[in-house]
Amino acid sequence: MSAEVRLQELGIILPEPAAPVASYVPVVVEGGFAYVSGQVSFVDGKLFTGRLGEDVSLDDGITAARGCGMMILAQIKAELGSLDRVRRVVKLGAFVTSTPEFTDQPKVANGASDLMAEVFGDAGQHSRAAVGVPSLPLGAAVEVDAIFAVTED
Repeated sequence: MSAEVRLQELGIILPEPAAPVASYVPVVVEGGFAYVSGQVSFVDGKLFTGRLGEDVSLDDGITAARGCGMMILAQIKAELGSLDRVRRVVKLGAFVTSTPEFTDQPKVANGASDLMAEVFGDAGQHSRAAVGVPSLPLGAAVEVDAIFAVTED
């Protein structure tokens, strides 16, 4: 099924792709792959900040990771013109601002992972890393980057 049709069926409206906040580009396409720079946790147009295990709940962390996934999809669509050019989600890397005692980073990352499976079906199944970090740019609670296998124009 078309990823674009699936978005419509799910009632998902992608946000406007965020502009880079430093010296990088949001997406690089090379050799049949698209590499998406880390996208921080925007939810409803607002940066989701804080630290898991301190002032952000697990459920809110999952929501923040889903927001990262939404921005990843917005960035890849802006670069490729259509999500239908995605052959497979290859890998996600999730970075979770968390206390040393917080160990549910994989559960937080599921917010982005589950979104990829919803939109791309079997092609949305991917490898992943989920790690805890002491801080992220702009105070973001979560940041996720991605690698996609893509078709040529």
